[in-house]
Amino acid sequence: MAILLLGAAGCSPGPSTGSGATAATSETKQSVTNTADTKLSVQDFAGRSLTFPTVPTKIAALSNGEVDIIYALGGKVVGRPTSAGPAAVKEAAGAEQIGSTHGIDLEKIAALDADVVLGNHPLNTKDIPSVEGIGSKMLLTSANSIDDIKKQIVLFGQLLQKEDKARELNESIEAKLKETGSGTTGPKPRVLLVYGAPGTYMAALGNSLSGDILAKAGGENIAADYPKLENYPQYAQLNTEKIIQSNPQLVLLMSHGNPEKVKDGFLKEMQQNAAWNSLDAVKHNRVEVLPSDLFGTNPGTRIIEALDRLKALLQAVK
Repeated sequence: MAILLLGAAGCSPGPSTGSGATAATSETKQSVTNTADTKLSVQDFAGRSLTFPTVPTKIAALSNGEVDIIYALGGKVVGRPTSAGPAAVKEAAGAEQIGSTHGIDLEKIAALDADVVLGNHPLNTKDIPSVEGIGSKMLLTSANSIDDIKKQIVLFGQLLQKEDKARELNESIEAKLKETGSGTTGPKPRVLLVYGAPGTYMAALGNSLSGDILAKAGGENIAADYPKLENYPQYAQLNTEKIIQSNPQLVLLMSHGNPEKVKDGFLKEMQQNAAWNSLDAVKHNRVEVLPSDLFGTNPGTRIIEALDRLKALLQAVK
């Protein structure tokens, strides 16, 4: 069996914003209580209880999806993920850049005197002692599915005491899911979802956020049964033989940055094997780069836009 492994090293993809979280995460329940002395207590995706004397006002977030949700709930952040380009959430442009889930800047977080740092489970579990050591608290969540994003909205709504607004946001997502799923008839378009950075390409599985979006939008993930990678359990090696057998009608590329470089690099890799030219997706020029702010990471409440974008691409195949 011919196997094409185009690199398995590099930065952990996706949600990262949520990559690497276990399946049990999606079943984690969050709760909030107000004790007699008015302290606020919430439970994160790791099952940890965190207590605050009041609603936290100095919030630092390590992923853009969390920043989006906080602002959608009417809050704001003092710290946001480091980015080479403009802030993904315009309202947060003035916030201090504090690193990412893959590498936090403790000095900046300490200088901000952050009440809470929103991190990834399990990626930032190792950072809890360091964050607590500077007087902040680490609240862990993840986003490997649309349900996870809805649970983030509920949890952050509890944290900010904006439960009604959280319910409203989730009702909008539910309405979009219902709309997206209605009227879907006939065979599902066959799709290969690829997460890439120059020289590194992996197939997204159904337990990834992008894989869940694809399923909800009505596509068939041809890599759904590929064996997961140990270090990136939401992704798999690209298997040339199986891809050619499945003959995807659409190949979708995701990346954190340099989308055109990623596409060019992937096309060059494909061209090294003439069999790729037989794929319907290649013959009909349906190799697309998805917007990184909607698919390369957790989009937060903009999951509605991600569903619309993918639904349109699937409909264009029929």
